[in-house]
Amino acid sequence: MVLFNKNPKRETENVTAKTERRSGRRKEPAGPDVFTPPLTVSHPALLDPTGDSAFRQTLYMMVTSFGRLQTCRDAFGRSVDLTGSQFTVLIGAAYTQGENGVTIRQLADHVQLAATHVTTEVGRMCRLGLLKKRVNALDRRSVLVQLTAKGEQRLIELSPFVRAVNDLLFSGIGRQQFRELDAFLTRFVDNTELALEEIRRREKAPEA
Repeated sequence: MVLFNKNPKRETENVTAKTERRSGRRKEPAGPDVFTPPLTVSHPALLDPTGDSAFRQTLYMMVTSFGRLQTCRDAFGRSVDLTGSQFTVLIGAAYTQGENGVTIRQLADHVQLAATHVTTEVGRMCRLGLLKKRVNALDRRSVLVQLTAKGEQRLIELSPFVRAVNDLLFSGIGRQQFRELDAFLTRFVDNTELALEEIRRREKAPEA
């Protein structure tokens, strides 16, 4: 005669408990001495009944997303024998040069890179024959940057790859969502300047 277990859930719990006792891994109920981490943010809009867990999870996703965007940018550059930064400067120049060229400052602002870094990358790509520069007739202290025919051809060859990756990155994102994302990032970038200033202030402050 076969005997059936009338309460399989209880039996499973008993087996699990025995296994945990033998391995020393049994979880005890949390006591009053369990550490409660302090909140990482205090803005009410970023808190929920569980505290700041949703906020922190969003930050982790942002870091992951931005890191993957950097990976994509580097891949674009590698496909045409450039670094990710060089690709960014090249495509940024293509979209801002107009008829007469773009200044280093304007280009740096457009691609969100330091002007000194853009100056270095422009010099390297001039030596590669992808960019050319000339003195700005309106301000002889600056130069105007433009793509060469070789630089234009390099971007034309790369464009199918860029479109394919960008289409995947933003698959399922609607127009309104994209507008909200743009507004959020515009505000967030401004806020990062304030945050970095606070970091610099604290790092310079004398120890108590």
